[in-house]
Amino acid sequence: MTVSYIASLKTTRMVAVVNAIDANASPGFIEIGTAGMAAVLCAIPLAKPSFSENGGVITMLGTPVSANGSATDTAAAARIKDGGGNMVVTGLTVGASQGFDIVLTSTAITSGQPVTLNSMTITHSP
Repeated sequence: MTVSYIASLKTTRMVAVVNAIDANASPGFIEIGTAGMAAVLCAIPLAKPSFSENGGVITMLGTPVSANGSATDTAAAARIKDGGGNMVVTGLTVGASQGFDIVLTSTAITSGQPVTLNSMTITHSP
């Protein structure tokens, strides 16, 4: 049987995620990487506050946002760290179309070239 949560608890949990991302004085950031985060291809700073919450879904604020790639490869995964570099969220999906947690203009990342993050949402599980 699948575990389900009431709406108010989903909201409480997702607000806690946003608070953890924004806990430090410095803004958090997203690391875009290859499959399994074997290599980090780009780090994108977040706005502060970083996300808004609505009904168990958090949506990144300040999009689109760009940063230069630090390596060349194909983006497939991502994670979010707080401003102190502490891991907050892992296992995010990355793609160039809707249906992914993070939507980039292109998943082909080249070192020194802009990487544009167009949108990002994380939805609480059932």
